[in-house]
Amino acid sequence: MRKPRCKELKSRPRSWTYYVHRATFKFESTDEDKRKKLCEGIFKVLVKDVPTTCQVSCLEVLRILSRDKKVLVPVTTKENMQILLRLAKLTESDDSLEKVSEFPVIVESLKCLCNIVFNSQMAQQLSLELNLAAKLCNLLRKCKDRKFINDIKCFDLRLLFVLSLLHTDIRSQLRYELQGLPLLTQVLESAFSIKWTDEYESAIDHNGPPLSPQETDCAIEALKALFNVTVDSWKVHKESDSHQFRVMAAVLRHCLLIVGPTEDKTEELHSNAVNLLSNVPVSCLDVLICPLTHEETAQEATTLDELPSDKTAEKETVLKNNTMVYNGMNMEAIHVLLNFMEKRIDKGSSYREGLTPVLSLLTECSRAHRNIRKFLKDQVLPPLRDVTNRPEVGSTVRNKLVRLMTHVDLGVKQIAAEFLFVLCKERVDSLLKYTGYGNAAGLLAARGLLAGGRGDNWYSEDEDTDTEEYKNAKPKEELLKPMGLKPDGTITPLEEALNQYSVIEETSSDTD
Repeated sequence: MRKPRCKELKSRPRSWTYYVHRATFKFESTDEDKRKKLCEGIFKVLVKDVPTTCQVSCLEVLRILSRDKKVLVPVTTKENMQILLRLAKLTESDDSLEKVSEFPVIVESLKCLCNIVFNSQMAQQLSLELNLAAKLCNLLRKCKDRKFINDIKCFDLRLLFVLSLLHTDIRSQLRYELQGLPLLTQVLESAFSIKWTDEYESAIDHNGPPLSPQETDCAIEALKALFNVTVDSWKVHKESDSHQFRVMAAVLRHCLLIVGPTEDKTEELHSNAVNLLSNVPVSCLDVLICPLTHEETAQEATTLDELPSDKTAEKETVLKNNTMVYNGMNMEAIHVLLNFMEKRIDKGSSYREGLTPVLSLLTECSRAHRNIRKFLKDQVLPPLRDVTNRPEVGSTVRNKLVRLMTHVDLGVKQIAAEFLFVLCKERVDSLLKYTGYGNAAGLLAARGLLAGGRGDNWYSEDEDTDTEEYKNAKPKEELLKPMGLKPDGTITPLEEALNQYSVIEETSSDTD
């Protein structure tokens, strides 16, 4: 088949080479020199004033070739990088993005830059020299509130993520010099079409349409870039920092309460939101819950009136609009996180990467915020009624978490045990009640609490009431007894074993 020339591409949306090699990621070493010459030839074309269709075709081929690290060595020069920056509109000028015909060129140039920067150390150094991060932020500002250029935003954000992943200096530049935290948070606001009802509260339309695929992809890239920007944010030093993190946490709350175009995309979106929430100072996570509005309060009162008399003591209820409420607070976001955690447990694999972030987040939220802890305790460790089965047997969230307490992965079992311990206000007797001594032994031994007591953190002294079933079963439970070896080698309670040895000693002394 004859390869088309640039002049013939006016009626062709894709180049011949693109269709043949678009799924190519491995290249034959015998053709390496040919690929290098092709790259050099492409840059010679791109530097000229050629038609847009020709530029797009050249860039599509360059994107495929840029997957080969060896090819990039001779072609990754400052001049070539500047050609791509110019085509991607990555300049410091204030020119607006008005020519729709240029958008495919901008997108393809950004895709090429993503590959080249990721695969070439020289390109990474040139990115610092050319101040690429600042140019990307400038382009993002031009894209603000322009939904018809989501592809440009998406690959701009992806390139920001790659840069901040590879260079810690760029993270600092993005955070402070380029004001990346508010800028990227605004990108998320735009992707979610957020309407604020209060300083840290947004309107949620539970019956609204899901996010489009483009909006979802854009949001995911923004979440990943924000993660790198905030990865070292353990403490809030200024009031302005606290406000910015609270705004971001409120946006992430909104993110947890909406869905993407598919179940898999929703999980990916929520997974990245969980990762980012882990970087938010725990004092700012209070915005994940919020007081009920007057209308919601009235609905809660109506719902409580409809509950049976033996259930009204339970503070958790569900409103008519399916909003999770506890103690007068909207707990929807926490409930989503809890369901997300349970789904990750049910997957049964990749616990360290998929489960520990959300477990750690819920643990820190519970330790710092009383209402969150009490709600999670109500959901995970409700009043104990099943006293016939072992704690790890069953399909409840408690059973699943207790099983994780003896998982082979040390990190997984530690965070699972820590989460349950915090829900029990770090009281050993309460933890043993819900998990059993054998399952809790590892955590208690690590904390020096095998003999009982409680952890170092302070919690409110609200009551942990026992059910009638537990009160009746408690006296029948087997108590732990220290054991010892009898002279014949069998195990017996330690006191009895010591008595037998005393008798033997007395007999021996009488014989003497």
